[in-house]
Order: sequence, then structure tokens, then C-alpha cells
Amino acid sequence: MNSARRTRIVDELEAAEWIQSGMTIAIGQPTPMALVRQIIRRGVRDLTVVDAGFSLDLLIAAGCVRKVVSYYAGGGFGYPVTPAFRRAAERGAIEVWECEEGILCAGLQAAAQALPFLPWRGGVGTSLPEVNPDLKVFTDPISGETLIAVPPIKPDVAILHAAHADPYGNVQHLGGPGWIDLFMYRAADRTIVQVEKIIANEEVRADAWRTTIAGADAVVRAPYGAHPFYSRGYYIQDNDHLREYAEAAGAGEEGRLRAYLERYCREPASLGDYLERIGIKRLLALHEY
Repeated sequence: MNSARRTRIVDELEAAEWIQSGMTIAIGQPTPMALVRQIIRRGVRDLTVVDAGFSLDLLIAAGCVRKVVSYYAGGGFGYPVTPAFRRAAERGAIEVWECEEGILCAGLQAAAQALPFLPWRGGVGTSLPEVNPDLKVFTDPISGETLIAVPPIKPDVAILHAAHADPYGNVQHLGGPGWIDLFMYRAADRTIVQVEKIIANEEVRADAWRTTIAGADAVVRAPYGAHPFYSRGYYIQDNDHLREYAEAAGAGEEGRLRAYLERYCREPASLGDYLERIGIKRLLALHEY
């Protein structure tokens, strides 16, 4: 029997093929934008997306989303609610599964533990159970306390971004993962992690306590792959670029938004092509210190 460990390194195109129309996907923070752009480029449709902020808005603008599971659809840059999300929600073009962060984590944890629901206190006494009928108010049979039963939120695939991984899927974040990322990883059937750098397994074993995810299903080498968002230890958020998207999406002009999607998502065939379009001077200006 061959006992050799299986390398889990794939390129961004192969990883993106894991995402098929109609799936439920969860997107972590920092945002794995290289993979998000590939989803748009491939024309995937009817996704249920667990995400927040501008990456969610970008997928909605590109027509990839049928249902949104999100605790936050804010954007900044003059847009307290991200523009594509607002328009789609107001038109009824997307279904919105209303929740807050605790409810989202409870749903992901229920899926991770293969439970029919998990109880949660947050939202008791609010209108959340009215606007989201999947949330059921019940009385705890032990204490008599009123709680909310949160059903499982089960992603087919979680896509995350981190600093490092070895070839076998052992992932290390700098400064810790986005706090919902580990809930997504535990709940999902499969997890893809794009990283700034692939390191030797010996380096992982030399500091094993820094490993945040052991055994991701796929690892994608993606330097600057979170741009225009940040990557801890590597670069900060590109607010000028995010403002460019916000203005294109918020203008209400279909042609302007389409031009943004073509230039940055559909025309570049790879991360390398996208980074050439952004420009080396701009990328190098995003140094963290």
C-alpha cells in the first residue's frame, strides 16, 4: 500500500471548478478574492452565499447569487448598505436569510455537529423570528427560558484566505483567522484555502501550535490573492480600489458596473493577469508597515 501523503495544491482554475451553480458556499475573511473572481468569470449562477460586505455585493452584481445568508451587508464609502445588495433585495431578485453574527455561527455549528438545530439567545424579543421563519422560538424544557432554535447552515464548499499552508493542507494564519472562518471550515463538506505562500511541512511541524486548519481539502498559491482586501502580515486594504467598485455599483448605471466587472473579473484569465492590471506600483504601496 502506498502510504505517501497526498499533496493538496491545486491552481485557481481547478479550485474554482469545485463551485457549481446551485451550491451553498461560505466565504471567509480576509476575502479569497482570487477565487471569487474566478467564480464570476465562470458564470456560476443560483448560489446560496454565506458572506458579508463588498465581496458578497460583487457576486450579486455579477448575477451569481440566488440567496444570501449574511449578518452584514454594509459597505462604507458613503454606502451604509452595499449598492448591488440593496437593489437586488428591493427588487426581490435575491432571497435574504436574515440573521446576526451569533445566529450565523450557531447555524454553522449545528451543521458541523450534524444537529437539527442549536439554541441561541440572541434575537429573542426582536422581529428576527418574524422576518426569518426558519428561526423558531421555543421554551427550554430544562430551565423554562425562551430561546431561538437555529437550523443548520451547511455549505457545500468554504473558500478562505490565509497567510501560509504546507502542501498537505495544514494552514497557518498570521494574527489568527477571521473569527467565523473556523465555523465555516467545520460546517462545510469541503474547504479550499488560498494562501500568500506555501511553506514546507517541516516549518509547520516546527511551530505546530500556529496551525489553524489541519487538512484543508485544497490549497491554492495566491500571492496578493485577497486584493483589494487585506492579508495580515502582507498588505493592507486597497481603499481606492474598493471606492472604485462602490462608485461603479452605486451609480445605478448598468454600463459602468458592467465595465468594472469586465475589466477586473471577466477579462483577466488568472490572478497573474488581474495583478498586472492593478499594477506593481499600486500593489507595493499597500505595505503593512
